[in-house]
Amino acid sequence: MTVEDLPGSTTEPGSAVVRVLSYNIRSMRDDTAALARVIRACAPDLVLVQEAPRFFRWRKAAARLAHATGLVHVTGGATAAGPMVLSSLRAHVERTEDVLLPHHPPLHQRGFATAVLRIGGARLGVISTHLSLSPAERYDQAGLLLDRVAAMGVANVVVGGDFNEPPDRPGFARIADHLQDGFAVAPWGGEVTNVRAPFQRIDAVFTTKPVEVLGCGVPHSVPGVTHADLHAATDHLPVLAALRIPTA
Repeated sequence: MTVEDLPGSTTEPGSAVVRVLSYNIRSMRDDTAALARVIRACAPDLVLVQEAPRFFRWRKAAARLAHATGLVHVTGGATAAGPMVLSSLRAHVERTEDVLLPHHPPLHQRGFATAVLRIGGARLGVISTHLSLSPAERYDQAGLLLDRVAAMGVANVVVGGDFNEPPDRPGFARIADHLQDGFAVAPWGGEVTNVRAPFQRIDAVFTTKPVEVLGCGVPHSVPGVTHADLHAATDHLPVLAALRIPTA
């Protein structure tokens, strides 16, 4: 599959194809115009954000990003300690919940931004997360993430996040033992998401088994996404996935 072959959003008999972008935006401290151009060019139905603005006037910053990308703020931001969910108008929001994880100072507070939505007749749970810099805490948070997926009461769940470690480390592997790692299942585009050494894949999109991954990776060659914008927008590269969600 070439980059240009990644399916677009559509509704099919018995399913809906949904485009999901997971993106660490570094609190919008970089080139916000470049950030908006990258998001718009990826044409996502859902954006699972990490490091959304959390401090002074954070809601206005989130609203500006949503407006600049033609999306709406669903949930998260400071209320989830950084994770946030944006969606297109294609999504109907059933419910949202921001979850704060156990806090162990001096480590940063972490959380989940979660929502249940309907898109084109398909019911979908989504979680945006950003796991700890501490390996031990990260491993525990991976378990809490799996608990949250199970507790959502939805067969189709998508998780997007910055996992702060590559696939061969314990926390990432713990999640991949229970959920589909989008890039591993249907590699597409680029792999490396951390633009600083060591160059590795620390951002990912995971799904439950009913979801079919059509393609997942860094959108280097999507029309409208430039190398300059990718590196000006933030210090992570985004992960774009096309997913077929059953409507039953």
